[in-house]
Amino acid sequence: MIAVDSSTIIAFFEGESGNDVDIFENGLNSQIIAIPPIVLTEILSEPKLPNIIIENLINIPTLELNSGFWERAGITRSIILNKGLKCRLADALIAQSCIDYEVPIITRNKDFRHFEKYTHLKVIW
Repeated sequence: MIAVDSSTIIAFFEGESGNDVDIFENGLNSQIIAIPPIVLTEILSEPKLPNIIIENLINIPTLELNSGFWERAGITRSIILNKGLKCRLADALIAQSCIDYEVPIITRNKDFRHFEKYTHLKVIW
């Protein structure tokens, strides 16, 4: 299983190219892609999102939150913040979802480099 971030999903649906988009597309075809719930919320929040994209996204499995998630996410975020680094709340929640399931995340969001360096998150660029 491989998780995907909103940056890669957006790039894919906008027809952009890149290693992340190729891996995402191959993962979709192989049915090994999962979406962290926060990513799904981010994407579905777009008011003008076409129905076909909504239908495609809601059919992809999500990484359900496990007991203790919020506590672990807070601790993970504090690790990054204690280094004096930028750490958006949504990114910390996405990272924690992937860490909990021990799955890598496909992204083009460079803010995940901090999680890759200081936590157990594996990132595919």
